[in-house]
Amino acid sequence: MTNQDCDFDAVVVGAGISGLYAVYKFRRRGMRVHGFESAEGVGGTWYHNRYPGARCDVESIDYSYSFDEELQQEWTWTERFATQEEILRYLDHVADRHDLRSAYDFLTRVTSAVYDEQAGRWTVTTDTGKTVTARFCIMATGVLSATNKPDIAGRDTFAGQTYHTGEWPHEPVDFVGKRVGVIGTGSSGIQAIPIIAEEADQVVVFQRSPNYSIPAGNRRLTDDVLAEVKANYAERRRLSRLSGGGTPNSPHPKGAMEVDEAERTRIYDEWWQRGGYLFTKAFPDQMVSKEANDTARVYVEAKIREMVTDPEVADQLIPTDHPIGTKRIVTDTGYFQTYNRDNVTLVNLRRSPITEITESGVRTDEAAYDLDILIFATGFDAMTGSLSRIDIRGRAGRELSAEWSAGPRTYLGLAVDGFPNMFIISGPGSPSVLANMVLMAEQHVDWIADCLQHLDSHDIATIEATREAADEWVAECNTKAAGTLFPTANSWYLGANVPGKPRVFMPYIGGFGNYNTICADVAAAGYKGFALDGRAAAPGN
Repeated sequence: MTNQDCDFDAVVVGAGISGLYAVYKFRRRGMRVHGFESAEGVGGTWYHNRYPGARCDVESIDYSYSFDEELQQEWTWTERFATQEEILRYLDHVADRHDLRSAYDFLTRVTSAVYDEQAGRWTVTTDTGKTVTARFCIMATGVLSATNKPDIAGRDTFAGQTYHTGEWPHEPVDFVGKRVGVIGTGSSGIQAIPIIAEEADQVVVFQRSPNYSIPAGNRRLTDDVLAEVKANYAERRRLSRLSGGGTPNSPHPKGAMEVDEAERTRIYDEWWQRGGYLFTKAFPDQMVSKEANDTARVYVEAKIREMVTDPEVADQLIPTDHPIGTKRIVTDTGYFQTYNRDNVTLVNLRRSPITEITESGVRTDEAAYDLDILIFATGFDAMTGSLSRIDIRGRAGRELSAEWSAGPRTYLGLAVDGFPNMFIISGPGSPSVLANMVLMAEQHVDWIADCLQHLDSHDIATIEATREAADEWVAECNTKAAGTLFPTANSWYLGANVPGKPRVFMPYIGGFGNYNTICADVAAAGYKGFALDGRAAAPGN
């Protein structure tokens, strides 16, 4: 391999939604781009999360790229909330349509990325032994890609089949006639349990923390609905970019306590029918006022009691440790009704914790459960986990993991002081998981591409966030979060699901539309908060 072959304008780490778009956008600028992806194919989260019942909780028509108008008009989503299979088929189509696979080495995990100050280049090393250099390093590593498997005594001694929902096999798993244990009732567990229960002989659900979940109200998309959406896509996208969460949904103009009980119930009924996490958007004060939030909580708790026939089981399925919505509300299909089945058992780990996993199953301090299949639906080391598993070093050998030992520090969720020419897509400090991740990826990549154009136009070699700007942005994110109910929950937004991880509310909670304005203003002010240095060197020099 010649120096020209291994020296690029940009390296993109990851071939999920953001990585694919980054490769497309940078190539359109005429840049030499190389990508690395640890999986065998494109798709990121949607490549790995193949567990039964896996769906997106953002409507398909919104959870899709907007950069290709012909694609928007040609692609036909079949359901309101697309399955994993359909989303992956869509991303495969996009990759083929724009020849994006040719930029990537697949089955190749990046192990380190080290900045050379003298050369002004990043050296990226992989587990296959391949090393490349690039002027820019783009971390499109995903926010829900580093799986979290709890350290339970005897975890690896189980003699049956073991799976993690975030690393599901490509071939179907046969549950017929099997005794299945599921540890975890977050999004993946709640989506998978009803499907598994339809096939398995017995399902034992080990629940530590119950979660609020609202029926998806999923349905097939009719030709008339799709025609209307496609005719008005431009306006739908415009409203989405102005919104708080990247979808064209606006709350009631008045607060929950500013309307009478009948009107409040009517509004909640309307948002219940919309389904899933959108319920948090019913009233504008729902996530900032405990009094307002309580009205939503009481409404949903009554719904759960209607769906679960055993009052004692219903009590155990209703959260008591967080305001509704401060952990992302799950979008389900038949979850609570599943506990009415004779073959489903709920084990409350707060009453009877797991003491060990044995060769034959799971033992709590009260009982032993013999199993054939054990599933860990225990989520991810969110937002920072995929980055912490790479040895990333900036100026003077500064380690990103050390810089973030007390919690992630970024400027705009895009850049880190001390790490020139490195960008993070949908990183901590951006709206990230609180927004539509597809439009979030497009917004970040577009901003980065415009930034690189500015650097080239002004013969600037490096761009780096200043420490002062990062400090101010972290403070701004903390202030915004403190003004809401979100920090009161031990959620993965704060890293609370990973032992030893600093408890810091990681996303920017000020709204997707507001964030877009802030980023645009930073660019318009000559990239305020960034240090711009030197004359750019040509690739290969």
